[in-house]
Amino acid sequence: MPEPSIVRDLEEKISRLSTEEQFQLIERVSHRIQAVNTSNKVIDSQLREMAADPEIQKELREIESEFYHTEGDGLNV
Repeated sequence: MPEPSIVRDLEEKISRLSTEEQFQLIERVSHRIQAVNTSNKVIDSQLREMAADPEIQKELREIESEFYHTEGDGLNV
């Protein structure tokens, strides 16, 4: 999270913008947030698909089996 002084500095600079420029800024920020949110939804969907994939599940079981003997090595991950 940005430092309060950065936020205050941005607010002060934004207040110097015209109303039209402030609306343009809001629109740009809104589009940026929506793009990130859309990207996150795509990634979440892809991860769900991978988790449901039988081949991925098989590979994970094989990895778990291969490293089973290291579970008691005292490392807390």
